[in-house]
Formats: sequence, structure tokens, C-alpha cells
Amino acid sequence: MIDTSTLDIRPAEPADVPALTRLTHELGYPSSTEDEVTGRLTTWTGRDDLLVLVAASGEQVVGVAALAVIPYFERPGSWGRVVALVVDARTRGLGVGRTLLAATEQAALARGCTNMEISSARRRVDAHAFYRSVGYVDRCDYSAKFFKELTT
Repeated sequence: MIDTSTLDIRPAEPADVPALTRLTHELGYPSSTEDEVTGRLTTWTGRDDLLVLVAASGEQVVGVAALAVIPYFERPGSWGRVVALVVDARTRGLGVGRTLLAATEQAALARGCTNMEISSARRRVDAHAFYRSVGYVDRCDYSAKFFKELTT
């Protein structure tokens, strides 16, 4: 059992790669290898506009969140986008995600963000309920989101 009062939220480290790979698989990306996750973590480390946080209980990493800070062009300030958030299936519902997301929001505020965004596949109904429970609003009726895969 995880005690969220002793949960350590910290920046991800290279030693976390095996756990990050496992969590990436749980998020629905089973083809990610440790080498690929190492490369991504290297890209995301040491930048003010990108941050990967982990939730650790002792030596065990039980959650990860990745934040990208994007400056507005049309107005002052920036907005934060949670590009990945996953909690180990064995510890879901214990407050790990809530604690991890709150830390991500604080990091975004510290980086000048005025808004946060999380996108989630429509099939992730439980995740949507969680996001609503912590104050996020589904604005798909207000603003469309378009996607295009780029090829060379």
C-alpha cells in the first residue's frame, strides 16, 4: 500500500528508465524500449520548458508525468500541456495521480503558465473522470483539436 503523505515527487533520473518504460507500456505504448525511453528522457532533461516528474514510494517509481510549457504567441504568458500521465495500475485510486498532477501544475505555475491542458483518448473514461475530479473541463465542444501525421 502506498502512503501518499510520504510520496516523493522528483525529476526523473536515468535510473528510472526501467520503471518509465513499464509505465509507458501501461499507458498504451508497448513497443517503447528502454533505449528509446532513455533517449526521450535525455531530450527532456535540463530544459526549462520540458519536465518529467516521477512519483516514488521508497525506491519504487509508481507514476510519471511529463509537462511541456508552450508560450502563447497571441498574448502574454504560457500554457502547460501534460503530454503523459500514468500511475502504476496496482496503485491507482490511492492519490498518486492527484499528487503527481498537483506537482506538475505547481511546476507549470512556476514557469509562468496560466492554463493547463491534458488530452486523452475518448476510450479512457476513467482518466476523464479523474481529470474532471481535479478541476479539468472537457472543452471539445468549444475548441476542435486537429491532428495530422507528418511524413517525409
